Amino acid sequence: MPGIPTLLRTSIAAKLVLGYGLLGIASIAAVSLVFYSGTIGVIDQNIDGKITAQTERLLDNVAEGGRTSLKAEVQRLLSDGVDSDREIFQILDADGTPLAGNLGSWPSVADAPDMVTSEVLRKGRRAPARLYLRPLVQGGTLIVGRDLSEEEAVREVIWRALAAGACVSLMLTVAGALLFRRTIEARLGEIRRTAAQIEAGDLSPRIPVTGNDEFALLNRDINRMLDRIELLMEGIRHVSNAIAHDLRTPLSRIRGRLDDALRHEMTVPRLSTAAHDAIDDIDDLIRLFERLLQIAEAESGMRGRLFERLDLGRVVADIGEMYEAIAEDSDIKLTVDAPDSLYVDGDRNLLASAVASLLDNAIKYAGPGSTIRVRAGLHHGDASISVHDNGPGIPDGERDKVTQRFYRLDKSRHMPGNGLGLSIVSATATSHGGRLVLEDGAPGLVARIVLPLAPTG
Repeated sequence: MPGIPTLLRTSIAAKLVLGYGLLGIASIAAVSLVFYSGTIGVIDQNIDGKITAQTERLLDNVAEGGRTSLKAEVQRLLSDGVDSDREIFQILDADGTPLAGNLGSWPSVADAPDMVTSEVLRKGRRAPARLYLRPLVQGGTLIVGRDLSEEEAVREVIWRALAAGACVSLMLTVAGALLFRRTIEARLGEIRRTAAQIEAGDLSPRIPVTGNDEFALLNRDINRMLDRIELLMEGIRHVSNAIAHDLRTPLSRIRGRLDDALRHEMTVPRLSTAAHDAIDDIDDLIRLFERLLQIAEAESGMRGRLFERLDLGRVVADIGEMYEAIAEDSDIKLTVDAPDSLYVDGDRNLLASAVASLLDNAIKYAGPGSTIRVRAGLHHGDASISVHDNGPGIPDGERDKVTQRFYRLDKSRHMPGNGLGLSIVSATATSHGGRLVLEDGAPGLVARIVLPLAPTG
């Protein structure tokens, strides 16, 4: 079992428990001090006030009669039966000889201050007393005081109550601190166990989320991060498999053509044709890798620092103008509706490339005689770029899959392409804080890029 110093160095829960315990002890001490000052302190002040007032009243009553009257008044006060069991009176001569009173012993008059707490002998027993030593004009000293036996009993009861309360509070503080530590370790243990499972290679576990406290919020954030990591890892595995599968065919085709050229008579025309075919196939592979790099760049967010304030309508109008001739050559009617003053923060090149990819797909799959409408505007309070064609569209069950890399519908596999166009568009929208939405155009397909509007002001 680790020692306390080691535990404090290695466990934040132990540090919190220690801090919580020290804070509790300090709070108990402060409350006890305030309570003691508010009880015993007030009692002491009241006793001093009563003794001083009684002394002044006694001297005022005998001011004209001198020491003889003072002795008679002291004797009267001691015999009147009013609080006489606690009152103390003593008259001393100038040489310290007792003249009247009820004390058998008293503190030194020469060395004592005016008000003193001392143990005295009274009625044959020793008792604590509070005494006021007042010099007399005619010489000698008048001692007026009060027996503190009852006050000491009250003081002892208060101390015992404070000690008992402190012990109970300390035990509750320790119990609460240990419970606090156990709760923290249990919540952290859930995170550590999930992390250990993920470290072992299983990306599916998630941290349980209970309540709505700080740990619950942290667990939700971690779970979202794990969902994103799992999605990216699945994407990497899918891409790896797809690349291996898609590269095999063009590489085999390049090798076959070159091998065929070497097996036959190596004439200049034959070798030239084989070289040109190989270069075309290699260019296709280069374009494939460029598109993969484009997706990776968009998903990484590296170009986020290049974002600038853009008029999205202007971007859409420029791309639409570029594709008018292509659409006309393909016997497709292209209309563009792009009003000005639709501002977003983004990368102009990435967004232009995304719009171009949507138009490429629409022209490719809608077919001759179709109509394509490109529009920039507002969609439920966000900026939107929509490309709507009246072609065959995408079946409902396939729309969530077509944004996966290398995924292609069965009916489109005979057409040129590699299944990366919509993946690039989706990654671009996500990197701008937006999303790609595919909707039924009835007929055709509506591909919509939704982006947050640029903040005003």
